[in-house]
Amino acid sequence: MTAPRHRWRQIRRIAFYAFLVLVALLLVRYAHSVDWAEVGATLAGYGPGTLALAIALTVASYLLYSTYDLAGRRYARHDLPVPQVMGIAMVAYAFSLNVGALFGGAGFRYRLYSHAGVGLGTISRVVAFAIGTNWMGYLLLGGALFASGRVLPPPNWPITGERLPWLGAAMLAAVLAYLIACHLTHGRVLHVRGHHFRLPSVPLALVQLALAATNWALMAALLFVLMPAHVAYTDVLGALLVTAVAAAIAHVPAGIGVLEAVFIALLGHQVPQPQLLAALLAYRACYYLGPLLFAIAGYALLEARRRDVSRAADGPASPR
Repeated sequence: MTAPRHRWRQIRRIAFYAFLVLVALLLVRYAHSVDWAEVGATLAGYGPGTLALAIALTVASYLLYSTYDLAGRRYARHDLPVPQVMGIAMVAYAFSLNVGALFGGAGFRYRLYSHAGVGLGTISRVVAFAIGTNWMGYLLLGGALFASGRVLPPPNWPITGERLPWLGAAMLAAVLAYLIACHLTHGRVLHVRGHHFRLPSVPLALVQLALAATNWALMAALLFVLMPAHVAYTDVLGALLVTAVAAAIAHVPAGIGVLEAVFIALLGHQVPQPQLLAALLAYRACYYLGPLLFAIAGYALLEARRRDVSRAADGPASPR
């Protein structure tokens, strides 16, 4: 091994451990910001049926999200086994929600896929495909919801009820433009500022839209289950979609404070603040904290399996 390559490997190893330290610090910060006593009291107040439904919706959402990477597997043309791809996607998703898309979603995908033997260019295509899938589904669902006129903004909101349908129409137009671009450019490699990429086929783009729109709907269904009975599902869905944009702009790990601020602003005139905050804390426990614990265990399992494979490939140590 040449000296520059050895130094580069050392730098990568140091950078990864620094990243783990940063993740740990962010998780500690997150843990200190949560009122654990209130979380326990809130969860204790829900019936077994409600909790079972919330857990089922969480599992369904994570499984559905993992299919983004399965579709990305077809798009990027790699051949990792389906269970491994789904495991990587769910681990990355949990870390993405809790520590941010850059460090979590992209960072863990790059590490786990590269250890599985996938090339850097292929991983980049999978990451880009998953991100594109998420936001195209967002545009489709949000555009249809806002254009329908069923979402009524609260008083003094910057976007009035008359303008919201126009925003929804613009979002749907963006989805249509994407599908047209996929049809016109399919099979061609596009070059933009030194970056090379190709759009998926129209059938694969339609799969993207269906997967992501359904996943956003499942996330809203989880919140809806935890809300007081008189709150409409469309109101919860609308608030969740606004929260997603606000959290992406704020770049706050786990959207700490952003989720609560947006829901209070949009639904505070319908739901007393204590009940609203209780539902949001329960949502965080189900959708963020619980899956994060499983993701940490899953990541450790994937790393241990990689080390076992590496040792088996190296063979027994030769006697001295």
